[in-house]
Amino acid sequence: MSLMEYNNAQRLGKKQYADDLLKDTPLFLPVLDEIIKDIDIVSEINLGTMLIPLEHVVGTKTMGRREAFARNFMPLLDEQTEFCLKWRNVYEYQIEQGIDEPILVYEYMNRFYVQEGNKRVSVLKYLKAYHIMATVIRLVPRRSDQPEVRLYYEFLDFYHLTANYNIEFKQKGCYFRLLKAMGIDSNMPMNKDDQKCFRQVCELFIHVFNTTYSKQGKLSTADAFLKYVELLTYPVVKQRTESQMKEDFKKIHHELLLAARGNEIELVTQPKETERSGIKLLNWLRHTGKIEPEMLKIAFIYPKTAETSPWTYGHELGRTHLETSFNGKLKTMVYDQADNNEDVKQKIEEAIANNCNVIFAVGPQMATECVKAAVQYPEVRIFNCSINMSFSSICNYYPRMFESKFLMGALAAAMSETDKIGYLADYPIYGMVANINAFALGAAMINPRAKIYLNWVGLAEDKNPINWDDDIQIISGVDMIVPQNASREYGLYRRYPDGKIENLALSFCHWGKFYERIIQQICDRPKDEKELKGKKASNYWWGMSADVIDTIYSNDLPNETCRLVNFLSSSIRNGIFHPFAGKVYDQNGNIITEDDNQLPLMDIIQMNWLANNIIGEIPPIEAFKQEAHALIRLQGVKSNSDDITKEE
Repeated sequence: MSLMEYNNAQRLGKKQYADDLLKDTPLFLPVLDEIIKDIDIVSEINLGTMLIPLEHVVGTKTMGRREAFARNFMPLLDEQTEFCLKWRNVYEYQIEQGIDEPILVYEYMNRFYVQEGNKRVSVLKYLKAYHIMATVIRLVPRRSDQPEVRLYYEFLDFYHLTANYNIEFKQKGCYFRLLKAMGIDSNMPMNKDDQKCFRQVCELFIHVFNTTYSKQGKLSTADAFLKYVELLTYPVVKQRTESQMKEDFKKIHHELLLAARGNEIELVTQPKETERSGIKLLNWLRHTGKIEPEMLKIAFIYPKTAETSPWTYGHELGRTHLETSFNGKLKTMVYDQADNNEDVKQKIEEAIANNCNVIFAVGPQMATECVKAAVQYPEVRIFNCSINMSFSSICNYYPRMFESKFLMGALAAAMSETDKIGYLADYPIYGMVANINAFALGAAMINPRAKIYLNWVGLAEDKNPINWDDDIQIISGVDMIVPQNASREYGLYRRYPDGKIENLALSFCHWGKFYERIIQQICDRPKDEKELKGKKASNYWWGMSADVIDTIYSNDLPNETCRLVNFLSSSIRNGIFHPFAGKVYDQNGNIITEDDNQLPLMDIIQMNWLANNIIGEIPPIEAFKQEAHALIRLQGVKSNSDDITKEE
């Protein structure tokens, strides 16, 4: 019996050997002594005896017996050898009693190399065992800037807290994301019981994932586990049984598929032209089966109140427009002051309990809770106001404000009597830097000597206070004010020495039209969106051509200036002119685009550079108010002086 098993294992080894020979890859097990001979090992740590995943056992410590195995640890030597007899004895012992004596391995860069116990490893790998008991000695290389070493040191921090080898990420930042999703204090290691529970949860997940889902796409178990925990939360996950996990996989199927495809994002830059039809609306309403006929219920989740937040106030105007535009065929409900995850979760659950079947969550920081709710309630359509977010269960939407900011920059340069223009921005999140740069490019087109003096209003009070000189007369301020703060310092305005403010123009998103068009998309395009599920994440990024962004100008502007701005506006709206086309330089003199090129849309969203006529910088996250850190970490561009994935 054991001889037949050895022959089967040997065939697997010879097949691996032949495949490697054809591919001109190494034929035998890697040897750790050879791998580290030129590596600076700074410490050798005995971790004790533990269960380790067999998948991570990849080689031998020394050259001895190296050529007895193919690279998959299957035997190569003939059955007449003493090696074959010993292998068979180990196999029989495993079948009859189970191998319990630990092997001795050295761990280097999250891989194990066997000092004693190669045949035990070979037998258990042949039997497709998941783990093996081992005494582990860790070899730690000197810290360096090499990506693989930096990632390994991140793993070491993770291991210090969890004592877990089952999770291995390929991208920096994922270990921290998992710890955060699990609610683990980075300064407090898990106790022994929690570490054991975590290991058991991981092993169960890996078993279910490999038997249920692994053939669905190229997604590692670690990445799948991270997505699973982020969507369901760790307190829920650690209570799951095998059958419950299988059911969960059905619910998050599209999210896992999307992750396997690399989290691709489909930027929908133009809404499909639709004909708003009462028949289509009623058909969709009946299809959902969740609401009374002729009444669509839409929830708006706000982070603050319309009275205190310009951002919320703009969306509130959009909500009231939406109700009016559909002539009472739909109803909207407001849930405000949802400024943390727990509040967002509660407000969404309240909305669903009140039979709302469409939800607009207007804060980017609400995205995670939106996805969790969408997974739990797939019949509810949930939208999150953000951009560059990759989720299959929800849809994201955001305005291309940089188009109108270009117009504001051109107008500012035309109206300024000096070469200095001021610009106020709040936080360096996706889209904001594009707004700043578009404004600067618009100004430079009218006045090549124009300089844009950038200040951030979202900075902490003790960081770089605004200090503009008197030559800065024209300023681009906030785009929206609230009733409680009826200041004239909004939009594009002129500041006089005596403190008088003259408003020149206003760039704004018409959220009412935005929401109206989204509702039309819901009614007219359910099939298209279903076909996109699991393939790409839908991000509606609409601009002036969709009629959701507009500008208002003062009646006192010179006629010639109005004609110029209107010409530019029409050119952008019709796709004839693009703000980020042609040669563009950054502050360091680097060429961002050439004369005949147009900057790709995703590069516009993610840009982390400033145009060469801007005086200012993108500050690190620490410079901003504490309340903004979560938003910047989620949606912030990465400045040269800041790593937004780093834990504070």
